Amino acid sequence: MTNSYISTTQAAKILGISRIAVFNQIKSGKIPAQKVGRNYVINRKDIGGIFRTITANDKRKINKAVGKVLKDYSSALKKLGKE
Repeated sequence: MTNSYISTTQAAKILGISRIAVFNQIKSGKIPAQKVGRNYVINRKDIGGIFRTITANDKRKINKAVGKVLKDYSSALKKLGKE
């Protein structure tokens, strides 16, 4: 039988964020969790709902920002790439 709940440490590893960030997400209500003693546990099913899908508008904004960085800092990025 598999455990359907994970610890905040496990959630942090899955999400690629720090434990403190997980606690902040729990506190803000973005990650549903239950308190068990002094610790929090998170249902594995709830982890999947944390990830947000990127919309077409988000992609345009990201591409615009990346393009601006490349335009403004291309020479510095090239120098850093040689190191």
